[in-house]
Amino acid sequence: MIDPDDAVMCLIDHQSGLFQLVRDIDQPVLRRHAACLSRISYLAKIPTFSTASVPDGPNGPLIPEIHDLNPDCVYIPRTGQINAWHNPAWVEAIEKTGRKTLIIAGTLTSVCMAFPTLSALTENYKVFCVIDASGNWSPMATDITLARVTQAGAYPVDTYAVLAELMATWNRPDAWDFAQAMVDYIVPPYKALIESFDKAQQVQRDGRETKLDNQQ
Repeated sequence: MIDPDDAVMCLIDHQSGLFQLVRDIDQPVLRRHAACLSRISYLAKIPTFSTASVPDGPNGPLIPEIHDLNPDCVYIPRTGQINAWHNPAWVEAIEKTGRKTLIIAGTLTSVCMAFPTLSALTENYKVFCVIDASGNWSPMATDITLARVTQAGAYPVDTYAVLAELMATWNRPDAWDFAQAMVDYIVPPYKALIESFDKAQQVQRDGRETKLDNQQ
């Protein structure tokens, strides 16, 4: 399981240009999931680092949601390295947190997510790869990558599971902030459950008020 007190969120190369290559997941869905990871890491007070591969070139800039939804997210520039782990500043930032669990998502899955995952595993980090917040040029490439990283010791996971593990309990003051993230970025139909609950609560309140009025 993911321990929020030991976790670091790593959002790698969620760039507008690279998104154009994605064929294994709908681009709007990928974008929402990446945004959700940024948001819930902020809610869970998890150190979050982003980076981009030659953002001034065809790979394009990071999608703005990454930092708009998490003002504490720290952008770490690279100097041409394809593997984010080969950037000393990236590794140093993670090491300074003192944490040993990494939650990694990246576009493209085969490279941006997989390479730093494999590197971190050799440094004895526990790594959770968020597959549906990473995008790839083909389903086959994703399947191969999944086999590679899991055989190396990483844990594949989806965005909803990460949210649930970080949230941990509904008995917390910001529970509805997490629920809103579910609605906005992962499971839009969950809004219907919230609306049904709110309506049931309203009917119950109205019934109590009517009963009190009649008694008076």
